[in-house]
Amino acid sequence: MKALNKIAPFLYLILFYGIINVILRLTLLFNPITQTNFTFFDTLKIFGLGAISDFFIFLISGSILWIYLLFLSNEKFQKPWGYIIFGILVGLLVYVTFFNTILNEYGGVLPEIGMSFIGLKTVLFGLLLFLPKYRSQIRLALYSITIFIFVLLIIQNSVSEYFFWNEFGVKYNFIAVDYLVYTNTVIGNIMESYPVLPLFLTIGMLSFLTTYFIVKKSKVYLKNLPGFIDKLKITAIYSVLFIASLIAVPFLASAENSQNIFKNELQANGIYKFYLAFMNSELDYFKFYKTLPKKETLALLKQEFPGISNDSSIRSIVSDGKESHKNVVLITVESLSADFMKTFGNEQNITPFLDSLATKSLLFTNLYATGNRTVRGLEAITLSIPPTAGESVIKRKDNKNKFSTGSIFKQKGYNVKFLYGGDAFFDNMEDFFSGNCYDIVDKKRFNPNEITFQNVWGVCDENLYDKAITVMNKESKEGKPFFNHIMTVSNHRPYTYPENKIDIPADAKSREGGVKYTDFAINKFFTMAKKQSWYKNTVFVIVADHCASSSGKTELPMEKYHIPAMVFAPGFIKAERYDTLMSQIDVMPTVMGLLNFQYQSKFYGQNVFKSDYKPRAFIATYQDLGFVKDKILTVISPKQKVKQFDLISSSEGKGVSTHYEEKPRKVLNQNLIRETISFYQSTSEILKENKYQKL
Repeated sequence: MKALNKIAPFLYLILFYGIINVILRLTLLFNPITQTNFTFFDTLKIFGLGAISDFFIFLISGSILWIYLLFLSNEKFQKPWGYIIFGILVGLLVYVTFFNTILNEYGGVLPEIGMSFIGLKTVLFGLLLFLPKYRSQIRLALYSITIFIFVLLIIQNSVSEYFFWNEFGVKYNFIAVDYLVYTNTVIGNIMESYPVLPLFLTIGMLSFLTTYFIVKKSKVYLKNLPGFIDKLKITAIYSVLFIASLIAVPFLASAENSQNIFKNELQANGIYKFYLAFMNSELDYFKFYKTLPKKETLALLKQEFPGISNDSSIRSIVSDGKESHKNVVLITVESLSADFMKTFGNEQNITPFLDSLATKSLLFTNLYATGNRTVRGLEAITLSIPPTAGESVIKRKDNKNKFSTGSIFKQKGYNVKFLYGGDAFFDNMEDFFSGNCYDIVDKKRFNPNEITFQNVWGVCDENLYDKAITVMNKESKEGKPFFNHIMTVSNHRPYTYPENKIDIPADAKSREGGVKYTDFAINKFFTMAKKQSWYKNTVFVIVADHCASSSGKTELPMEKYHIPAMVFAPGFIKAERYDTLMSQIDVMPTVMGLLNFQYQSKFYGQNVFKSDYKPRAFIATYQDLGFVKDKILTVISPKQKVKQFDLISSSEGKGVSTHYEEKPRKVLNQNLIRETISFYQSTSEILKENKYQKL
């Protein structure tokens, strides 16, 4: 019994976790959504293997609890160790409060969070150190709070799993991951959909009562804290079990192999399913979205691309003119919404150079980003495909050897590079671009003397452009044309940049400052580029990766996807406005068309100057997939949902609109629904079947 007292907190919590999961599985088993029958052996496997999986999952997630218990001791408060530790905590608190740390550099609420956490830790340690008479009471209170947090998370997770099952008929998948990304939207939806106050009060009351019981039964642990040797022994045993859990959990998950999906889902552990969804970054289109017969999908796709053959998007791109192998410099600008530019109505004058350049370029005024993250923009520009459900292809495991912009330029004899001021390891960019015909030049390739300013995202845009000039000067001597894709970083929180560059102070950390500095840096890049021998033989393409924000009144607010794009090549490409609706995936096929490239294409993006181009755009979140055509937005979502909106411009008759009212349609346009499905279903299928590999 005394031995069990040394792990009492663990025993009671793991028992509680097991009971909650049994209740949850029973509830889901008899849920009306679970429309299937189970044999006795099915039920035995669901609850037996499910319980074993739960045990190992708790051992992994409960490691945080063990670390907390490990540091509970009276010895650390003895002289001189207690005073030394307290001094270190005070010093750390002073440092994060009064000095510039990485938390300050990033900005936002991180500095406050850091100060609050360290401050609380310092105060609590001080109370335990200087009030030894009350140490046991303070420790009991802190222990009770810790147990309450674990109990609350266990109950809250089970309730969340129940509601998720009610909604989708499965345990957690990538939609649950998506819910964490769009927290504000999800919270709003919960507030509108469920009796939140009674629900939270019930969860709180259950958590309080359970905590009271567990603390009452396990507080003997606090009265007789294990000594150093005991903790060492228990830690050794726990470490073995922890490692065993890391092996056992995926093995047990592989046993979820029944033809009965409900059986697999009920047997699974929700927390592990969430982890898998987060790591795999995919949402099965064919399981959650409205589909069409494959023949019908291909027939609709052939209407869009008359030259395609078989069941892929491959077709021949031909040109009447001679191919031009000019250098191409593609700059994707971080978070550059169209409405930041004076060209689109902004009156702050924060993009003076880009506005000036727009008048000398081929300007695309009615272009929409496919998503609202950098990886989505890079995917659209590089792979030229509609956005698929789940995470961008860039962050998936199967992201290499795709048919890409880089592969086409490589075929044409170009040097192909991706230049980035940060660490390309971030967002899996290095893995993706290096696996798709690009050489990588990122922060790791900068010499110390090439960096004058940097923040958490990487070097400032000026340093990036300086490096780009150096790289291109070297490339120009190799006798081959180059295609260089540059990704900027400065227009991103914390919006820090070198002092005395623009008229907005660097310490303001404002979005306007970030935009204006980005514009300043691009201006400086062009000033330098004009002095280089390769400048007159180069086509410059500037496009945003996505807008600055994505939230709006509807699932897919059009104005939150409207981005600027321009192609600048004096004497080669005429300066004019192109006001026809187009997608981010069309940018590079159009540029290749301007260069008269002839090639075999798998791109879904098109040369918008071709006579057979049909204006449309794709906009999406991780799960809501939108298709814009004929002033109608069609949105397909999980659970086979379909919505349509009439797009009513706020500037009818005044040119291209940047703002639309999205009015729900009472009568749905079935042709547009079928076309929407054909695009997204075929893209998902082609990727799933590895038919989008480079030629």
